[in-house]
Order: sequence, then structure tokens, then C-alpha cells
Amino acid sequence: MTDQVKGPASYFPSIEKKYGRPIAEWQQIIRTCGTTKHMQIVAHLKSEHGLGHGHANALVAHTLAEGL
Repeated sequence: MTDQVKGPASYFPSIEKKYGRPIAEWQQIIRTCGTTKHMQIVAHLKSEHGLGHGHANALVAHTLAEGL
């Protein structure tokens, strides 16, 4: 039996497939965007990189939980 990924990381395969960048690259963008405020980073990913809200939110939540 395989463990199913839960939480924000469950979006990662579809994010990589849809936007063509590995998660590590998105996390680097998040870490260097100039703010640590969750919704500001989400807005940045949506406006500058064309991510949907759910995907942006999942990336930011996971990255901030890991620590910038």
C-alpha cells in the first residue's frame, strides 16, 4: 500500500505538469520575491507567473511551512 501525499504537496505533480517547472524552482521564486506575507506571494505568483489561486496557495503554504 502506498502512502498518499496530503496537504499542499498533493498539488505538486499537477503544478509541475501544468507550468513546466520543478517545485524547487517555484520555491526559489517564492523565497526571492521580496516578501514573506502569504497572500502577497500568492498574488505575485498569480500576476507574474500565471498560476491559478489553488496552485499558488499550495506552493506558498508549503514553502512558508518549511521556512524561508
